[in-house]
Amino acid sequence: MVVNIETIQNLLAKSVTELKEHFGIMERPLPEGFLEALESDRRNGARRLASSIRKRRLKNRQEGQRLHHLLRFELELWKKGLRLVAGVDEAGMAPLAGPVVAAAVILPLDYKLTGLDDSKKILDERKRNELAAQIKQDAVCWSVGRAEVEEIDSINIYHSGLLAMRRAVESLRIQPEFILVDARTIPHCDCPQKGIIHGDALSASIAAASVIAKTTRDAHMIELDRTYAGYGFASHKGYPTPEHLRVLKEKGPVPIHRKSFAPVREALGLDPVQQNLF
Repeated sequence: MVVNIETIQNLLAKSVTELKEHFGIMERPLPEGFLEALESDRRNGARRLASSIRKRRLKNRQEGQRLHHLLRFELELWKKGLRLVAGVDEAGMAPLAGPVVAAAVILPLDYKLTGLDDSKKILDERKRNELAAQIKQDAVCWSVGRAEVEEIDSINIYHSGLLAMRRAVESLRIQPEFILVDARTIPHCDCPQKGIIHGDALSASIAAASVIAKTTRDAHMIELDRTYAGYGFASHKGYPTPEHLRVLKEKGPVPIHRKSFAPVREALGLDPVQQNLF
């Protein structure tokens, strides 16, 4: 290891504030030996900066390892020569209102996006939207499909989820060579596929699809909130929160409520036993 003493001395001559501005926020290359010198600096602020840089490096390595592991199903298929691998997932199975939305995404080979994960684990709405925008920009191709409330009430939510996923796959502008699906397989789909339990947390392609499906559906529910003011769709997105159940009971259902779901049937004065969920 070649240590440039003069460079290190010049850097250590800077104030802690200057060092933080240069090295404390972004991941910048450090001269060989500088981090060790920073750790030996007599200034507490310099040593704290060195500690934060160490932690950031460790976090970045761990994230890199996590993202590599997230590609294990894709890597297995890519090694077999299958380059166009689509991940498919849906959002909106549990809500009392609104459609179920699915997404299909084909990622580039060896694609890694910091923060990509199962959309349910990404609690920050702004972060989900940023990830969705980046995925759409980077993807080989992507698409969404929906099953509407009337279809949910007609064929049940389980089959509606499958229908939305099939529509998402059929809407891809490039035909995939293989499909990875969260938990299930898609009927009436000619492409080879594999269902992966908890796939949205285990496969990068499925995770990417889960993020697009979630953000697409959330945006749609925010639009519906303007049509059906007072129901809080922009905040709870149709999920059976205490506030949603209260308003549903007080004001009654609107056309986007799923009449096959027990709380909605109860609000309509119908027998909840008649619901057809599965």
